[in-house]
Amino acid sequence: MSSTPDSFADLGLSETLLKTLTEIGYETPSPIQAQCIPVLLEGHDLIGMAQTGTGKTAAFALPLMEQIDVKLTKPQALILTPTRELAIQVAEALQTYAKNLPGFHVLPIYGGQSYTIQLKQLSRGAHVIVGTPGRVMDHLERKTLNLDNLKTMVLDEADEMLRMGFIDDVEWILERTPPKHQTALFSATMPEQIRRVAQKYLVEPREIKIKSATATVAAIRQVYWQVSGMHKLDALTRILEVEEDFDAAIIFVRTKTATVELADKLSARGYAAAALNGDLNQQMRERVIEQLKSGALDIVIATDVAARGIDVPRVSHVVNYDIPYDTEAYVHRIGRTGRAGRTGNAILFVAPREIRMLRTIERATRSPIAPLTLPSRADVTNKRVSDFKQKVVEVLNAEGLDFFANIVSQIAEEQNVGAEEVAAALAMMAQEGKPLQIAGEDPRPAPAAAYDPRDNRESRPRPGSFGERDERKPRTADRGDKPSFENRGERPRREERPARSAPSGDMVRYRIDVGRDHGVQVKDIVGAIANEAGIESRFIGRIALYDESSTVELPGGMPSEASNALKRTRVRGVPINLRPDEGRQDGGGSPERKFDGERSFKKKSFDR
Repeated sequence: MSSTPDSFADLGLSETLLKTLTEIGYETPSPIQAQCIPVLLEGHDLIGMAQTGTGKTAAFALPLMEQIDVKLTKPQALILTPTRELAIQVAEALQTYAKNLPGFHVLPIYGGQSYTIQLKQLSRGAHVIVGTPGRVMDHLERKTLNLDNLKTMVLDEADEMLRMGFIDDVEWILERTPPKHQTALFSATMPEQIRRVAQKYLVEPREIKIKSATATVAAIRQVYWQVSGMHKLDALTRILEVEEDFDAAIIFVRTKTATVELADKLSARGYAAAALNGDLNQQMRERVIEQLKSGALDIVIATDVAARGIDVPRVSHVVNYDIPYDTEAYVHRIGRTGRAGRTGNAILFVAPREIRMLRTIERATRSPIAPLTLPSRADVTNKRVSDFKQKVVEVLNAEGLDFFANIVSQIAEEQNVGAEEVAAALAMMAQEGKPLQIAGEDPRPAPAAAYDPRDNRESRPRPGSFGERDERKPRTADRGDKPSFENRGERPRREERPARSAPSGDMVRYRIDVGRDHGVQVKDIVGAIANEAGIESRFIGRIALYDESSTVELPGGMPSEASNALKRTRVRGVPINLRPDEGRQDGGGSPERKFDGERSFKKKSFDR
């Protein structure tokens, strides 16, 4: 289509769905929606290329729903997503679009959730399944998920599934779908392996590409504050107070400990704030996100893993309180605001030693990040006074002031003062909890961030020890602590070792039943563990590959739900059978042993 239609009514959607879109406030389709919906309604396979936050969920969900026979309580559509958070998000969107479709049922299935619950829900019947590859494979193998009636297959964020090592699982699922069905593949980029999958499994697909000038959403204003002369918390509160159009914010930090500490400090300063980290179970996470959506919370402090897939329209600001470790994480973070055409604000805190990382982010996103002048004491005072005046005006316009006016008159008469003095005293009383004027002095402005090419030291933050930031170590420290092998012939190949140091802290070594003979790579193991157990990749220790098995170091004290999820995890379609390693180094496929869940773990929490 050459131009974007003015309304969804121009796209060929049913009256039922058009009514729903009107009720939830959708007016004009985004470019990806305008181009994809007619193609999918015509029954064509499709390759859609667009950045996150452009409205692609509606682009495939709305035409998919037009094909659903509500009377047939069998899975008619399958949507694969790389993460559990995205699966939940997509399922929620479908449920919203189905508000005028009685009897419609969508079911998210993902690792970390009870099998019993999923089996019960599958037995009741669902029209659309939204799931992660590993868990969908599980149910297909168990024959608890039947795709005989499949009409539509969607691969959402295919490049992310490739990056996390799930592409073989995706192909395994595609091979077990009925020969006649519609397939839609959505990806921000098109690596060669994704292109190969599309050529193999899609039939004469229509390709739609939404061009983006940068790697980020254009509607997002990006600024940074160079940390100097003031504590970060004080700077944060000043910025939040003065920022225009502030509604809700997600603040990103590096560790779960920092989420709790910062949430407590902001709460003490009067903000409705809560932490979102890997210590929270899925139910508690969903509760926090729901509170953010409803307005019960205004600020959520989160780690990268815990915040995956969050889609809350009222998030007006994202604050990178701690600079991310890489550009991909930065793009993911700021994508939590400015969703689907809305404007958003991204604020980055940068320490002097992190300036090189700032420049790296600018190059990767192909967009400059402007310096932010820290609001002065006068700026904050003026904003507080303005807000106070506004509240007073609102009360003045209300009814029922006669009683209080009489009290003011009595006080003025009894104290022999004017009404203005009484009003001033009342204003002082009203602002005791939050003074209109702030104490202290303004810090000296930091010098402009400059890049010195002579500085060849990497200033980006180094992944820290488990749960905390690691101190700078000699280069040899990352190399010296290698696993020892009695038989040097079974030593892992050099190129297959992970290019990262192991986290410090209590680590437990496990054995898994996949190795080089299965075509497995380190990235496959990392991706599967990160997705199924929610363990951030930097908290996964050394991985050693053998012919028929491998070993992996994981944090001690894993919650039972995480360890149980890993016992059922598959890598390249093979159950890994995770269990504590008993020192066997021959790589020869150890006999089956029951997983002794709690025996080896010390009580310790971690992000997931």
